[in-house]
Amino acid sequence: MTAVTEAAHRRPRLGFAGVGWIGLNRLQAVAAANTADIVSVTDICADSAARAVKVVEGARVARSFDELLEEDLDGVVIATPSGLHAQQTIAALERGRAVFCQKPLARNVLETAMAVETARRRDRLLAVDFCYRTVAGVAQLAELARSGAIGEIFAADLIFHNAYGPDKPWFYDLEQSGGGCVMDLGIHLIDLLLMVMSYAPLCGVRSRLYAAGKLLAKPIAQLEDHALAEIEFANGATARVACSWRLSAGQDAIIEASFYGTRGAVMLRNVGGSFYDFVVEHCEGTRRHILASGPDAWGGRAVNSWALQLAAAPRFDPESARLQDVSRVVDALYGRL
Repeated sequence: MTAVTEAAHRRPRLGFAGVGWIGLNRLQAVAAANTADIVSVTDICADSAARAVKVVEGARVARSFDELLEEDLDGVVIATPSGLHAQQTIAALERGRAVFCQKPLARNVLETAMAVETARRRDRLLAVDFCYRTVAGVAQLAELARSGAIGEIFAADLIFHNAYGPDKPWFYDLEQSGGGCVMDLGIHLIDLLLMVMSYAPLCGVRSRLYAAGKLLAKPIAQLEDHALAEIEFANGATARVACSWRLSAGQDAIIEASFYGTRGAVMLRNVGGSFYDFVVEHCEGTRRHILASGPDAWGGRAVNSWALQLAAAPRFDPESARLQDVSRVVDALYGRL
């Protein structure tokens, strides 16, 4: 085995920027799966950083993101406030580090394009934690939809209603978050929609955004807590997307993604209001065939998949250019395009 091949297949050395709830969860997932060596962490909260390094023997606490990048790392996992994602991603890529970033990668399509172009120019792997793609059964759902097994898809309904709102103050600062429930929840639905529809060309995007029940003017100047959208594809298919914070849903959450074809349908739906348990089904008429159902430990699946890809092929993945398609739809929903 050549030195180049050995380097390409060594266990990646990772740093974690932001180890609050989601960052710590992803760190624990990597540690449990043993897909990489966790070298260093950094967090604005000293207690969070101290708690994280206890998970991995020998991991160090860096005093800042810049100091983290001084480490001998192959990649960085970013789970800081959204407003920092693009600049930290670009900084890491410029230093030759691969990046796995929490969604959103950026606050708008311009920032997203800059991050993707940096990854392309520096030839580094870039991925975003669109974790609902990794729920058991979603891959089969997408394959059935793309293969024509359910016929020609003409309609889709995607929903993410959260009975609660974010618990971090920065979420409510438009400059830091980039948006409200669409940026927080709806972006997952948009990613699923475009992926299942094989990124078919769009011909129209319309939305109505609300804050405390009042319709907002666009482009938004305040955060929305309820959004309704209609996305039209050039092939004639239409998708309806709805998401919200603090909705009186009668349960913790409603999460659904249904795709209707001329010969059947495929759908993902949460069970009993759960944020974690899902069932994925293939429907024909009144018949339902379960493709997968919980419990399923899917939360860290995306970051571990990225770590394994980093070990085998750390170079730029052209698929990451699709992140711009997702960001472009988000900007359109916000009236920024």
